[in-house]
Amino acid sequence: MKQNTFRRTVLASAALLLAAHASAQTAADAQPSGTAAVQQAEQPTEQATVVVLGSRSAARTALDTAAPVGLINVKDMQTAGPLELGKLLQSLDPSFNFSSTFISDGTDIIRPATLRSLGPDQLLVLVNGKRRHQQALVNVQQTVGRGSAGTDINAIPLSAIHHIEVLRDGAAAQYGSDAIAGVINIVLKSNVNETQVSGQVGTTSEGDGDMISGSVNRGWALGSDGGYINVSVEGRRRNETNRAGLDTARTDPPRVTQRIGDSDAKDAYLWANAALPAGRGGEFYAFGGASKRKGDSSGFFRSAGDDRTVAAVYPEGYLPNIRTTVKDASLAVGYRLDLPNEWKADVSVNHGRSELAFHEKNTINVSYWYEPRPNGGGIYGESPLEADTGKLKFNQTTFNADLKGPVAKGVFFATGFEWRRDGYEIVAGDPVSYQYGRTNNPAIQILTPAGTVAASGTQGFPGYTPSTEVDEGRHNIALYGDVEWRALDTLMLTGAVRYEKYSDFGSTTTGKVTARWDPSKQVGVRGSFSSGFRAPGVQQAFYSSVSTNLNAAGVLTETLTARQDSPVTRALGIAPLKEETSRNASMGIVLRPLPNFSLTTDVYQIKIKDRIVFSSTISPEAGGGPIANVLVPLKVGQAQFFTNAVDTKTRGIDIVAEHTSRWPGSTLVLSGQLGFNKTEVTGRHSTSSILTGEQLFDASQVTLIEHGQPRKHHVLSADYTMGKWNGNVRANYYGEVQGQGFTPGFIQTWEGKWIADMTLRYNFTKKLGLQLGVSNVFDTYPTEWDKTRAAPFPQLGFTHCWETCPFGINGRSMYVRADYAF
Repeated sequence: MKQNTFRRTVLASAALLLAAHASAQTAADAQPSGTAAVQQAEQPTEQATVVVLGSRSAARTALDTAAPVGLINVKDMQTAGPLELGKLLQSLDPSFNFSSTFISDGTDIIRPATLRSLGPDQLLVLVNGKRRHQQALVNVQQTVGRGSAGTDINAIPLSAIHHIEVLRDGAAAQYGSDAIAGVINIVLKSNVNETQVSGQVGTTSEGDGDMISGSVNRGWALGSDGGYINVSVEGRRRNETNRAGLDTARTDPPRVTQRIGDSDAKDAYLWANAALPAGRGGEFYAFGGASKRKGDSSGFFRSAGDDRTVAAVYPEGYLPNIRTTVKDASLAVGYRLDLPNEWKADVSVNHGRSELAFHEKNTINVSYWYEPRPNGGGIYGESPLEADTGKLKFNQTTFNADLKGPVAKGVFFATGFEWRRDGYEIVAGDPVSYQYGRTNNPAIQILTPAGTVAASGTQGFPGYTPSTEVDEGRHNIALYGDVEWRALDTLMLTGAVRYEKYSDFGSTTTGKVTARWDPSKQVGVRGSFSSGFRAPGVQQAFYSSVSTNLNAAGVLTETLTARQDSPVTRALGIAPLKEETSRNASMGIVLRPLPNFSLTTDVYQIKIKDRIVFSSTISPEAGGGPIANVLVPLKVGQAQFFTNAVDTKTRGIDIVAEHTSRWPGSTLVLSGQLGFNKTEVTGRHSTSSILTGEQLFDASQVTLIEHGQPRKHHVLSADYTMGKWNGNVRANYYGEVQGQGFTPGFIQTWEGKWIADMTLRYNFTKKLGLQLGVSNVFDTYPTEWDKTRAAPFPQLGFTHCWETCPFGINGRSMYVRADYAF
């Protein structure tokens, strides 16, 4: 199967390049030769928007940068189909992954966004070149990005975006912590005197997942010197999809008991981007926005005979309903000033906050229901069937002062200062959401009528407790220097160094050197080497949770997610968190053999030391032992925590080819992007004398890091415009993924698949257009669960992937989109 998949990839790529070569030859016949051809090759095409990411000197086209930078423009976003920024980026950039997750609590609505198969928190996101704050949610379920808190990229509406730059290179020395895998810069619209209205409706071929979306973007001029304000309003409603099969293990006759698919969601956005000239060469600017999203998903079904069910309330069992509300807001304000001798200064303050609130419905606290009366005998016979289960909050404030300009002929220098504060807060839920009985006393055993120990808290998602409430923060300062030297007309050298000092763990210094050599107009060679780091997130440093659960032996036990440097982690010998460090090396070649044809190839290696991970569950040994001697006296039955436990190595290659053919009245753009990468856990280690690295990070977690994301992701596309018509065909290949988080000892493999999308657009006028689109044209689904070895999940209704789903399980979907400008 792997050989067939590889063969199909090579054949498809070869077909694309042959077509590009054929059309390139046709176009070449019509092009001037010699000096005239070179001059024409130097002129950027219509889509060659300049990029600023990766360099603080003059903006360049993506093909002229010293490090690989991908560019996504408005037309790319328009023809891609997805309305979520995460899904859109995944369909357009093979280095980006936006894994679908189900039955994963908050991760169902804030899904992990990654670059080059690293962690969500190893990707730095910028908006208009300024650092974007992270999300409040910590991914603690068995999903891609487990143990991390990345950036909630879906909090930014597509209607506000002009273009997106993707730097596929380590850049911590340039932009600071989190930029180990690379950087995404989202550039907002600044157009004026035009209103753009868009609407889209769609559904799946199964008749569910109905979606309706609308947006308005309007720009106004401010003053007469180029000032502007651009505002975007967007709203979206998506119904749930469900691909669960029959539950043959818990219901008779079998019926569907689970919700496995995209959750029901309601999204609303308001964003703005503004600038106002002030004096000679000065400009005030501001940008940011707010969003509110509501999600409706579910936990695991509780069957009628389960001791977590109360038969008097749910005689046929029940499916706990998890409601989530995500609120996100940000605002950046600043002042730019042109100084003498082409120098520029920029001072800004940027504040952002993320909040995730949980509310449980269709639930029950079994220990409330069966708790004995104080006078003995009987039961209370009452428990709320819904409750608030708590909130997670994150906020970040960043101050930047930057200065840049030429210091000599061919030498450009930039320097700056940054101060940042991160804050994290956990708010407890309603008492019923976490208590063991109304007294919350585990020493008093509460039994069900069947004689089993009653479970505590609300079913589905137990609430955060007062003991886990936290309101903490930290701050850091940074100084950087960045120099770019045009040593020769054909040779550019750059270097960067950055020093950062944190209030909670110390300081670090990183550096980066890059080079770009262009021996001719048609050939460019580039390379870089950098050291990087990622500071522990405040979410990782301060997150904790406590719940009273039944362990594998059926005994009521306290399960603790312990904070760093807590009594439990200290007793187990787990050292406080420290920064991850990395070494990133890349080498690439840029070829432009014809005016409208380009080919780039970049190879890279990223080594990360002391990577922060979420540990496996640590339980006391049967019959006692070192772990039991620590946990039992502390009345902790199971523990898990964040720790610097593994080293990893990621190697890969990115190949990008594009050709544009133009004829009278028509244009054809062919492109191919091939992405290959491989991540390996090269070491597991422990600071504990009690726990080994293999205990801290077991085989199932190794599988998740090494195989949870596709090692191959390719994007092939053809875009043809003729008069008022435009057609686009795009195919994504997602390589195989694996998981064993829920089937210990058995690795489930989901095979690689091609997904084809098509759009057809007709522009009635320059202002009005109508687009029809089909995503996943051939109704392709992931591999089904192995029914013989993956028990009991196929018998519970799980049909396809779960913990690692690159392209989801919805199948084919269709939509109609209309755009109008006035």
